[in-house]
Amino acid sequence: MRNLINHEIALSHATLQPAWVRITHWINALAVVLMVMSGWQVYDASPIFPVLRFPSAITLGNWLGGALLWHFAVMWLLVANFLVYIGLNFATGRLRRKLLPISFRSLATDLVAALRGTLGHEDLTCYNAVQKFAYLVVIADIAVVVLSGLAIWKSVQFPLLRTLMGGYDNARVVHFVAMSVLVAFFVVHVVMVALVPRSLLLMIRGR
Repeated sequence: MRNLINHEIALSHATLQPAWVRITHWINALAVVLMVMSGWQVYDASPIFPVLRFPSAITLGNWLGGALLWHFAVMWLLVANFLVYIGLNFATGRLRRKLLPISFRSLATDLVAALRGTLGHEDLTCYNAVQKFAYLVVIADIAVVVLSGLAIWKSVQFPLLRTLMGGYDNARVVHFVAMSVLVAFFVVHVVMVALVPRSLLLMIRGR
């Protein structure tokens, strides 16, 4: 572990995004897309909101059984990748260096600048307060997605988790809302990449 930390520090001057960050980023992106698409197919089989249905063109699995197979298979990839990402972020101190500290004042200032289109992106090595907040929210949101999904999948085996979610039916609502937050983040993330294409090259090449 000490060697990993030293390696991270040594590469920080030449590489803006270490290989493990880029790998876990792309695995997570793929896993989230597959989980959402298969989840929408599962949702359509028993919708929470009767007026809301997802077109088959953007779902995965073709039917409930197929969607569940995809959902459970990709679930393990998402959880394993998330644990590796969080573990390495803590072990290397990257989470503290990149996402902390964050204050309400800096968040409000950068949010206003972002809405006005004046937020600078010249230095990609430093995250602005809006980025910090968004990444912290999505990390917490993935944890909620996993826990609420577990409360739905293994409701009998984890009664305390089911109770914390407000019961089985409410766990489905929590899972849906958390998924919606992920989708919103994904859309905004893609828009920002389109506005700042250098960030895409950074996540591919590391510099």
